[in-house]
Amino acid sequence: MSGVFCDWAANAGNPKGRLVMVLFRLAQWARGLPSPWWLLLAPYLAFYRVFVEWVLGIELRFKTRVGPGLRLYHGQGLVVHEGTILGRDCALRQSTTIGNKTRADGSSTGCPVIGDGVDIGANAVVIGPVRIGAGAVIGAGSVVVKDVPAGAVVAGNPARILRSGEEGR
Repeated sequence: MSGVFCDWAANAGNPKGRLVMVLFRLAQWARGLPSPWWLLLAPYLAFYRVFVEWVLGIELRFKTRVGPGLRLYHGQGLVVHEGTILGRDCALRQSTTIGNKTRADGSSTGCPVIGDGVDIGANAVVIGPVRIGAGAVIGAGSVVVKDVPAGAVVAGNPARILRSGEEGR
């Protein structure tokens, strides 16, 4: 349970972000308990799902692997597929979708792997088995369907590199 507040400082001045992340970390802790102990906390897991997803409009499943320090800005309409991996100290904004792609035959692709310190703008879509390098910035409204190198700034639909990570060095 020591990690329940690992996102607290990252969401300073953001009570909704703090609330969602504490509830998320508690749900992860509850589900990580050995069987049958986690079953005793099944009502909490149901509460988490109803309150965070249905009431607050943030789909951040407790199975999602999220590094410490996740910042949620204006958390509304946020969808993160449970197969996504988010690194440390990332930032997500409203109306962002991160997940897999359904192919024409009904099968699904893999989910994104997002490195440490990635900043994702409002209304961005990161979809498919892409890798976003550490320190990258995804511009608002971007649609990312290809890998993004570390430190790069991308924007557009489809997202294009506006500044490479090499230029910032």
